[in-house]
Amino acid sequence: MQYRTMGRTGVSVSALGFGCMRFPKTESGAIDRPRAVAMIRSAIDAGVNYLDTAYVYHDGTSEGLLAEALADGYRDRVFLADKLPTWMVHAPEDFDRLLDEQLNRLHTDHIDFYLLHALSRARWRDIVLRHGLPDKLRAARAAGKIRFIGFSFHDTNDAFHEILDGFDEWDFCQIQYNYINTDAQAGQEGLAAAAKRGLGVVIMEPLLGGRLANPPARVASCLPEGVPPVQAALDFLWTQKEVAVVLSGMSDETQVAQNLAFADASRVGKVPAADFAAYGRAKAVFDHMALVGCTGCAYCMPCPFGVQIPAVFAAYNRTVADGMKAARAAYDALDGAADRCRACRRCEQVCPQHLPIASLMTQVREKFAPQDASAT
Repeated sequence: MQYRTMGRTGVSVSALGFGCMRFPKTESGAIDRPRAVAMIRSAIDAGVNYLDTAYVYHDGTSEGLLAEALADGYRDRVFLADKLPTWMVHAPEDFDRLLDEQLNRLHTDHIDFYLLHALSRARWRDIVLRHGLPDKLRAARAAGKIRFIGFSFHDTNDAFHEILDGFDEWDFCQIQYNYINTDAQAGQEGLAAAAKRGLGVVIMEPLLGGRLANPPARVASCLPEGVPPVQAALDFLWTQKEVAVVLSGMSDETQVAQNLAFADASRVGKVPAADFAAYGRAKAVFDHMALVGCTGCAYCMPCPFGVQIPAVFAAYNRTVADGMKAARAAYDALDGAADRCRACRRCEQVCPQHLPIASLMTQVREKFAPQDASAT
């Protein structure tokens, strides 16, 4: 395992972090606990020391699963990152209640890296500042409940800088970044700005919700020759000195083993300039082909009307990447297609990508509308 310094904290963290949002599931949809525990422990045994969870992951069960995995001395071997669900804070005292609940769920007396979850300009102004959460963070740190203070982010670059400038005690931040999202949200500029200020930068969505693990052939053909797409996407991040940790939400044992091998081979400056330029060409092709920028995070789920939102968008995107026949087969197999959408827009309020989901569902319905047999 390769290790990097997490900004001004001085802490040495593994280049690969274990994201605890995409554990393997049983047929009922619950976490497959024995498999998930074994995967986490195998990653720790191989040198991973940064584990990232959140109050809402896996419908609120991720923290408890992590507590189980970190028993038997494993907690002492890792840095634990967790996130305050800012949208659940309606009064200052909610901060303390939620943090204490998280500590209880995790069976620990402290969280090493504590983040304000999914900040946007609106949440920064209307929740964080309104309820005095910076003071709450300082108090929690003084009490030993948290060690380092950070935030995860989904909004525009301007909003990122407002938050970055709004509190002078940030230790780290977590941003969505990959070779497609170089100019989206915080982007490459935000990465550099945060690192310049001494913040450790954690990367989420390095594979764009899995879409870069098996990219369309035209995109893959642009990537550095002879390098598997997953490794190419991760190397793009690890070659940049500003990146401290790259999170991967691993959902099976093969992914764990492969990512450990890729992390072992990672280095700052590993990708030569000629190969790095290939990522720009891959992005140009991908952007031309992309229809919906859904990462499959499933924050929008469950839909009250049964729409399988990420799966619907995955099928829709396949109309460009794989052709209409394959896309229609994937769409027709869904139990919860776009025609169930009632435009309640509840999903849009929590979508980290700020997608106009209801409007997009109309486009999907039109795309997959049954063809008139008399016209063929």
